[in-house]
Amino acid sequence: MPRWYEGPLAAFATETTGVDVETDRIVSAALVVEPGADRSAEVVRWLVDPGVPVPRAARAVHGLSEEFLRLYGRPPGPVLEEVAGELARVSAAGVPLVVMDAPFGLTVLDRELTRHRNTSLRSYVAGSGWHVLDPRVLDKHLDRYREGRRALADLCEHYQVPPTGAHDAAADATASLALVRAIGRRYADRLAPMTTAELHARQAVWHAAQSPGIESRPARDGSPEHRDPAWPLRPAPTSPAAA
Repeated sequence: MPRWYEGPLAAFATETTGVDVETDRIVSAALVVEPGADRSAEVVRWLVDPGVPVPRAARAVHGLSEEFLRLYGRPPGPVLEEVAGELARVSAAGVPLVVMDAPFGLTVLDRELTRHRNTSLRSYVAGSGWHVLDPRVLDKHLDRYREGRRALADLCEHYQVPPTGAHDAAADATASLALVRAIGRRYADRLAPMTTAELHARQAVWHAAQSPGIESRPARDGSPEHRDPAWPLRPAPTSPAAA
């Protein structure tokens, strides 16, 4: 039987209007599913008209303007239903889901589902098949004393993962998936004995342990730094976020 990092994996990524999971919106998303290492991938892409302004800083990152999204994007409600349904399909099939910085990517999806579908992400993916792999958490645990940034591009360079493009949801998902395979191979002696269910549980502990260090310094790589130690999904706020 192949080791988990050589077997089926899926990866999810988004582009958004900003970095606040409670108020910002998804403008594009992608799911990449590989049946095995070096196998052809199935790629599903979504483009969303968020119905709100896209700040200049966000446009500079992903290049998606309000005008473009109005022309080619779809309303959020139907798109989010499709996204959650695809994640549910992957989860039900027992395929581990790779998400770089999962507390951001999955939480922003959860808040969008609450906003537009009046439901939560957990209502779609709850069950034993929900196994998330976060390359950022894995790398910080396995190589905790290494200096330098740990954004997606930095990790890909460190693990010699070929670039697939930047700030495009499908490209980021593809890179994240390849990155997890590379981490698995490099640390096979430590990771191979664990199932993805065990890894999911351990990453929650590892992320919580990493959170104090994250809090103590500013975000140097442009990615959001959060105080919440919850992983892979942050709990909903006690008071409703601004719509």
